[in-house]
Amino acid sequence: MSDSLRQRVQRDYERFATAGLPSALEQYLLDEYGLDMTAEHAGFRLKNPWGKASGQLSMTARQVEEDVAAGLGFVVLKTVIAQDEQGGQSMSAWAIPEARMVAEPIVGQSGEAGWTITWKGRGWWQPFEDYLQLIRDARRIASGTGTLIIPSCKYHLPSPDEPEWRIAEYDFTTAKLLEAWQASESPMPLEKDFSPTLAGSDRAAAQAKILEWLRFVPKLVRDSAARSGLGEVRIGMKLFNALFDDDFQLEMLNAIHGETDRPDFFIYANRLFDPNREFDGHRGVAYGGPDLSDRNLRVLDRWQQKRTRGVSERSKNRSQDGGLECSPSLTLRVGLPWSATGNITTGRMAVEYLLRGATSFQLHTFFQLPAEHYAMKSGNRTQRALHELYFHPQTGFVVWLHHMAKQKGICDRPIQFLEIARG
Repeated sequence: MSDSLRQRVQRDYERFATAGLPSALEQYLLDEYGLDMTAEHAGFRLKNPWGKASGQLSMTARQVEEDVAAGLGFVVLKTVIAQDEQGGQSMSAWAIPEARMVAEPIVGQSGEAGWTITWKGRGWWQPFEDYLQLIRDARRIASGTGTLIIPSCKYHLPSPDEPEWRIAEYDFTTAKLLEAWQASESPMPLEKDFSPTLAGSDRAAAQAKILEWLRFVPKLVRDSAARSGLGEVRIGMKLFNALFDDDFQLEMLNAIHGETDRPDFFIYANRLFDPNREFDGHRGVAYGGPDLSDRNLRVLDRWQQKRTRGVSERSKNRSQDGGLECSPSLTLRVGLPWSATGNITTGRMAVEYLLRGATSFQLHTFFQLPAEHYAMKSGNRTQRALHELYFHPQTGFVVWLHHMAKQKGICDRPIQFLEIARG
C-alpha cells in the first residue's frame, strides 16, 4: 500500500473520530479511495455491505431509526417465533423474556483475543402483534433511505420423534408477516433463523433431521406465501454451527444447494454453542470470537475446494462426451448468494469473508463493545463501529480492500465490491 493512501486513511481516521463520518459516506469512499461499495443481500442491491444481524439490537423502532441514520445497508429485525391462528407456538422454548447481555473478552484456541456477547435469551417474547407493528414502523423509517429491512422468523422444526410439520404455524405467520410488510412490487426478504442455541437442543440431536429441515423449510415458506395471496417471499437460511464436526457443516451447505427447493440466499454462520458453559445460573450458552470465524472460514474453504473439484470432474466428463466445457469459476458463481456473519470486528475480517464470496456482512457483537474501544467519540454506536470498520489504519476495510486488490492485480478503478465477491 502506498504511503499516500496510508496517510489519507490515518488522516480520515483521526478527523472523523471527532467530526463524525461524512453524510454521503459511500460517495466519499468512491471519490477519495476509488471504492464502489455497492453490495447485495437477499437479491436486493445495497448501498453498502454492512448490516445489523438479528438480535437484541433490532427489536425497537428507536434502534432501527439509529441504524438507518448511521447508514447501514440493511437491518435484520429480532427473530419472531412462529405461531398458529390460536397463538400456539411449537417453538415457544425460544420465546424467553430475557434481555440482559454481557460483552466479554474471549481468547480463541489460536491465542487470538476477541469479544463475545453472553446472554440466555433467545427470540421475540413480546406479543406477536407488536412484532408486526415493528415491521410496519421499520419499513416507514427506512423508506427512501436505501436501508433494507428484513424480518426474521423461527418456524417449527420437528424433532426426531415428531413426524409432522406444523403447517398451520407456517401459514398463519407467513401471511401476517407479508401483511405487515405491505407488499410492494418486490418480494419480502425473510430470514429463517437456525439459532446457535438450537445446536444444544434435543431437536438437533440427529444429523438426518437437521438436513431434512434445510431441504424442506424453503418450500414450506414459499407454499405458505402462495396460499396467502399477499405476495412473494425471498427466503434465506441462517445456518448454525451444529455440535458435530466440520464434515457435517459441509453436508449442511450441500443440503441447501440441492437441485430443487433451494432457498434464495443463506447466511453463514451463527455462533458456536458450549453445552457446559454457565451464565446467570443457566447451563449451555452460545459464544463467538476467534474460534467462530476460524471455523467458519475453515469450513467455507473446504466447501469451495470440494465444489471446485466436483465441477472440474463434471467438466472433464462433459468434454470427453463431446459437450461444452464449463469453467469451474463460472459454475461456482451460480451458487446461492450469501451473507457473512461471525466475529466480524474488523474490516480485515470482512475482507476474509469477501474473498470467499460474501456479498454482505452481518454484525451484532461489534455494535455493543464498551465505549472506550471505539476511537470515534460522537454519534451512536453503529456510527462508531462503521468508523472503525472502514478507516482503522491497520485493520480497516479501506486499507485491506486496497491491499487485496493489489495482491490480485486489480488495477481498474473504482474497485467494485460485488465484482470481487463474485470472483
